[in-house]
Amino acid sequence: MSPRPTDVAPGMPSPFPETGLGRGWEAPVLFTAVLLLLSFGLVNLYSASAFLAQRQGLPDYHYVVRQTAGAVLGLVLLVVCARIPHLWWKRAAWPLLAGVWGLLLLLILPWTHEIAPEVNGARRWFRGPVAFQPSELAKLAVVVWTAALAVKKQDEFRSLSRGLLPFLLVWGAVIVPILLQPDLSTAFVVAALGALVVFSGGGRLGHFLFLGVLTAPMVLRELGSGFRLDRMLAFRDLDAHISGAGYQVHQSLIALGSGGLGGVGFGEGRQRFGFLPEAHNDFIFALIGEEWGLLGVVLLVALYLTIVLVGFRIAGQTRDLFGQLLAVGLTSYVALQAWLHMMVGLGMVPPTGLSLPLVSYGRTNLVVTLMVVGILISVSRGVASPSPVREGAK
Repeated sequence: MSPRPTDVAPGMPSPFPETGLGRGWEAPVLFTAVLLLLSFGLVNLYSASAFLAQRQGLPDYHYVVRQTAGAVLGLVLLVVCARIPHLWWKRAAWPLLAGVWGLLLLLILPWTHEIAPEVNGARRWFRGPVAFQPSELAKLAVVVWTAALAVKKQDEFRSLSRGLLPFLLVWGAVIVPILLQPDLSTAFVVAALGALVVFSGGGRLGHFLFLGVLTAPMVLRELGSGFRLDRMLAFRDLDAHISGAGYQVHQSLIALGSGGLGGVGFGEGRQRFGFLPEAHNDFIFALIGEEWGLLGVVLLVALYLTIVLVGFRIAGQTRDLFGQLLAVGLTSYVALQAWLHMMVGLGMVPPTGLSLPLVSYGRTNLVVTLMVVGILISVSRGVASPSPVREGAK
């Protein structure tokens, strides 16, 4: 019997590429879409943050300069990741995950407040010359580690204890420190990305449904307390909570409705004057809709669809299982966060606090997203590599 496409791997270690970002058309299209989104994001970030910066006594370009510095670093790392053979990440999976877990644990320890202070009721950043949010790196680490282990577990996915349970234990070790920050939205994204990779690798749908039933009471308890309950109530009846938990979503819908077809014009949006909190981050999609209108939103969605479709094409064309699962997870990293952010802006899901990849302000998310694109380009190199393949050992 001839081996399946997912059971073959390069017959020798993938060579470093000679020149350029990648072979074939996928890498240039992916890179172009990323550059367009990044440029569009910086332009809109200035409009969204100029008034905020001035109100804080800072130059109007303060946030754009900081985001640009993150973009430069991220693009350097993109090129570096694009030039590293993607199979290297399989060997680095455990060290990467262990390092990220250590950072997450350090972040919430009671004696680390000096380097990880509480901001708005949560401890999510290491403070210093450059702020750093380790939970963003956790998303990448979980995708890489899950893809690596899923390759080894191919013959055991029929068993819940030997197949899915090892993943659940490690995911739990990563998710618990994130929940203690607290950051339920990021914990959900980490779990969803891991589950998508395992499901793509052969995990059984019935196991996930069983797991969902078991965890439903815990999730409902988390959603039914504190500010999360307020958000859920506002989501169910926005009109009754316009001045409270539903204020941001209400202002977001006003912004999107005001944009019409062509928008009110760049820099002319009213929401940037403090009516919409976090317009430069959690709700930048709404500001884009206000200033660029439906046409701007369609352009934005088209660029994300380009990244997602090219990413899944790379996954479908990859000749080794690890590369396939890695590409699925990395593409889902961009797709899931972009979708959730836009759904929040449209009032279709409760506020999550997730950034719009490559557009929202947030240097850690920006740098990690550019690294994700670099690794995707590295996987695409293996697709177009002329080197022969043979059946890989499991």
